[in-house]
Amino acid sequence: MPELFAQLLRQDFSDLEAATGSWQKLAGILGDTRIGSGKRVSGPLHKASWSGVAAHYGFNALEATESKLKTAQTNAQLIHTVLDTLSTRMQAAQRKLRHAVSDAEAAGHTVTEDGWVEPKQAVDPKYHNDPDYQGVQQQANAGLGGYRARIDEAVAEAERVSSDATELLHQIDPFDLDKQYGGANAAEDAARIAEFAGLGRKNIPDGKDPQRTADWWAGLPSDQRDFYLAAFPDQIGKLDGLPTTTRDDANRAVLDMQLNDYALREGDLGYHERDSYRSLSALKDRLDREDTAPAHKQLYLLGFDTSKDGRAIVAVGNPDTARHTAVQVPGTSNQLDNVGDQMKRAVKLQGAAGRWSENGAEDVAVVSWLDYNAPEANFDSPQEAELNLGIATQGRAQDGAEDLRDFTHGLRAAHQGERSHLTVLAHSYGSTLAGAADAGGRGLDADDMVVVGSPGMTVDRADQLHVDPRHLYVGAADNDFVSNVLSDATLGADPKKSEFGAERMYVDTRDHGGYWNDGSKSLENQGRIIAGLAPQGEGTGR
Repeated sequence: MPELFAQLLRQDFSDLEAATGSWQKLAGILGDTRIGSGKRVSGPLHKASWSGVAAHYGFNALEATESKLKTAQTNAQLIHTVLDTLSTRMQAAQRKLRHAVSDAEAAGHTVTEDGWVEPKQAVDPKYHNDPDYQGVQQQANAGLGGYRARIDEAVAEAERVSSDATELLHQIDPFDLDKQYGGANAAEDAARIAEFAGLGRKNIPDGKDPQRTADWWAGLPSDQRDFYLAAFPDQIGKLDGLPTTTRDDANRAVLDMQLNDYALREGDLGYHERDSYRSLSALKDRLDREDTAPAHKQLYLLGFDTSKDGRAIVAVGNPDTARHTAVQVPGTSNQLDNVGDQMKRAVKLQGAAGRWSENGAEDVAVVSWLDYNAPEANFDSPQEAELNLGIATQGRAQDGAEDLRDFTHGLRAAHQGERSHLTVLAHSYGSTLAGAADAGGRGLDADDMVVVGSPGMTVDRADQLHVDPRHLYVGAADNDFVSNVLSDATLGADPKKSEFGAERMYVDTRDHGGYWNDGSKSLENQGRIIAGLAPQGEGTGR
């Protein structure tokens, strides 16, 4: 106690603060190095379609290196957080100690070099035989125990936080930095450090209010944002309202950890896990290939899930900075293993919209939003479609409606600068989901909505949706089985009929999946709407 008292009273924290800043800087350098590896090394090699035995081992080595860099970045951020918390709490303990000493001395007591508080002499000691002496002395020193307790408490608090920090730093094992799978151990360290720093999972918003989530994130100091991102990427990546780059960084970290886990257990994976492993590997390859793309062609992973058939949300271009943002909601039989097909559609839509925007495709971001359990269906023949009962009910649409609403409101909350023009496009059963989402709650807050091949939008009339009926466009090929046969039944009124009250969009393509054919008016009109223009052409299509 005496030694600790003197040390805490006079402690200079400048060296600790400098070390804290250095670890934060190192975390940033490691992160930049990891990203740079993707942009300047693995990305160009993927883009060049490097293949063969050498490519197989080369990419494995690059992925292992980038994984280690991510673990090192996380650990450096964790060390920064421990040291920063240690500095903050030690300085708080020092202030408490100094205040206790100052208050004791102001009351006339003497604080010795070993931290003991000597009682003051209220009466000359020569009068100690006076009957009133004892009472006067006791009254004068009535608060003596309180000062001693405050000093003891401050020193004990400093000793406790120093001990806790030391133990946490010892638990951050540098051995992990040499292992591709060290991220899992870093995540365990993060949970312990979060409790120490008072930055646990319970402090993260539940995600039900995207604007509130955005405000929470904006109000955090940058080092706390870095910690949450490093410690809880699985939770941060799912939060609507957070910046696109933040969610992408978090979800890529989770994707890498998931792939590392699968690789570690590859010989023991079950059927579903093997399928997820293949799908996630393909997703990562696609993301890696676009690391060297121009800014407006960059891919952002805004969410993924391997449960059931799997889900993924991928943006082409950054919605936070785009003047025109489109959210594409796919229909039946879409799942994690064919997310690449949806991304191809997003790229086509971005290109189509770019032809009508002032700065071309640089103004446009398109999000492929597959974040619901799409029903399975096969429309190769009417008989097969009729046998598929998953598309006959609104259940899955209603189940996913709130998630889609949260997502579009999250895009609004995260957008930078002037309000972006937002279009929701939906195909097949995706239009049923989009209809359910826009009909409920506060709607989707979309400026325009496009539905193609729709079997129904869960409502009887366009004016039952939040979107202006004059900005709800319906496209339907004349031989689209889903639109022509399945609409006007259990999923809502037929939106292409005039009495529904929507605008008819001219299409020149055939079949249920032709609306994105290159060079078609169907694709061009979707692009025009994304860019804020009205579609062109007369009639209902072929």
